[in-house]
Amino acid sequence: MEAIRPVPRTLLRDRAYAAIRDAIVAGEIEPGAVVRDADLAERLGLSRAPVREAFSRLVDEGLLESKPQSYTRVTPLVAADVRDAAAVVGALHELVTRTAVPRLAAGHITAMRAANEQFATAVRAGDVEGALRADDELHDVLVRVSGNRAAAATVARYTPLIRRLERQRFAEGGSCRSAGLHERLIEACAAGDVDGAVRVTAEIWRGLEELAD
Repeated sequence: MEAIRPVPRTLLRDRAYAAIRDAIVAGEIEPGAVVRDADLAERLGLSRAPVREAFSRLVDEGLLESKPQSYTRVTPLVAADVRDAAAVVGALHELVTRTAVPRLAAGHITAMRAANEQFATAVRAGDVEGALRADDELHDVLVRVSGNRAAAATVARYTPLIRRLERQRFAEGGSCRSAGLHERLIEACAAGDVDGAVRVTAEIWRGLEELAD
């Protein structure tokens, strides 16, 4: 029985956070919807404590808003908030790209190409979740290779705000990102062209800022 140990409290909190965040980003819990810790704890099979901790984190990250002794609800999609988040995340992606490109190996480029193929396939099929997942996989290669943990944490914090809008646009039949732009980024990375890769990265994220407008 030595292999069976209590699940650390932090893991329960993180599990609750990830599940609720993903439901908000996916639109399963709509903007303006009131959320209750007891209801979500029952659905997640958890106690209320980790759900309340997840609520606090999501309020801090802008996906929930709370009025003490009154309500906790999903924030509306606010263009200014998305634009600000895209500006911050975009700047950090430029930073990690500049650091990562000289460190990329052939396997990293292969992973980026595979992710872009999955992205393009998902967009053609109208698979919103698949497209966003593949997009994350592509850009995460550069974030990981850069080794910048502060940038990685900030990107992870603010990307969900952007994803809500992207998902909505995908669902409406549009595409917030281009497989062609991704291909240009990959080619610059493969050539070791740091400045070129940074320029394409800036173009990608500038498009998301404009989307918020």
